[in-house]
Amino acid sequence: MAVTLTQRAADHVQGFLAKRGKGVALRVGVRTSGCSGMAYKLEFADAVNPDDVQFESHGVRLVVDPKSLPYVDGTELDFAREGLNEGFKFNNPNVKDQCGCGESFNV
Repeated sequence: MAVTLTQRAADHVQGFLAKRGKGVALRVGVRTSGCSGMAYKLEFADAVNPDDVQFESHGVRLVVDPKSLPYVDGTELDFAREGLNEGFKFNNPNVKDQCGCGESFNV
């Protein structure tokens, strides 16, 4: 499987990378947090680590560390605007349950 972006999310990431002026990829991972156990983390990667797993989606390179991959494999990231709020939405087939606030999940 893979980690992918929708076209809308890819456009958003490319715009941020261009404004930032540096960066080679979007790093997708998880960390222990929240009331359900795991939370997503996104950051720009200025370098790719030797053990990172790499994907490409709509012209954007995505990197995932090996420990996070089982939790995010198959995930599609979308970028959504709902009223005044905007942000990435994770469509993750591995999620079995998530907290009421939507900030954390478990598999």
